Amino acid sequence: MAGRMVLGSALAQLVRPASEMGESGTHRLLPVVPELSGLLPNRGLRRGSTVAVDTGRPAGGGTSLMLALLSEASRAGSWCAVVGVPALGVLAAAEAGIALDRLALVPYPGPEWPTVVAALIDGVDVVVAAAPDGVSTVVTDRLAARARQRGSVLVTYGAWTGADVTLQVTDGRWDGLGQGRGRLTRRRLTISATGRGAAARPREIRIWLPSASDRFTAAVAGTPGATTVTLVDPPGTSTGRPPLALVGP
Repeated sequence: MAGRMVLGSALAQLVRPASEMGESGTHRLLPVVPELSGLLPNRGLRRGSTVAVDTGRPAGGGTSLMLALLSEASRAGSWCAVVGVPALGVLAAAEAGIALDRLALVPYPGPEWPTVVAALIDGVDVVVAAAPDGVSTVVTDRLAARARQRGSVLVTYGAWTGADVTLQVTDGRWDGLGQGRGRLTRRRLTISATGRGAAARPREIRIWLPSASDRFTAAVAGTPGATTVTLVDPPGTSTGRPPLALVGP
């Protein structure tokens, strides 16, 4: 009981009241980097939705995809929390562009996993949750319903039945090594998206994750005749985001 009281007190200091969340259409959508927007309905993270990052394929890249999914919302001022992913480091989060002063990490929630996730859903904008083995669909359904009610975005790390959108890395290749020499500079991931409702039509993109030059590049799979556009901050301003190199039709 004492442990629960300490946990509740700590979380109360981390989260912001759900009443602070806007009800207008503008505030119901959290931004994502342009490269990932085409995979999501309304081109962003809709409050109350559940987005699954499926890590079941051997291609890897699930953690990088999850961080890329959070980065733009974090830079825009949203609070994020990650529960049950002990391998995630703050350096990787910072390099992905996530504001560490608005990031809560709970690497080992223990048997109180549902309680911790539910408490964070009550006040944090985006909650990443890796479900431990043996969690029933009754529990996960209740957490998804709580996210819908509270206006939080629930991002599940691993397989999750009933998600609105499921993102999966189907292929990953590193770039930078020559014939046995050189250094890894960037990684290209092929990401597929499936879902229900507005996300029912399968989508697939290829995305270059941030390299030493801190750039993203992306191309819609199978798009012929692509052109390149470089996006930078207007003169005299800074969003804190590295320049983006987009490849599109």
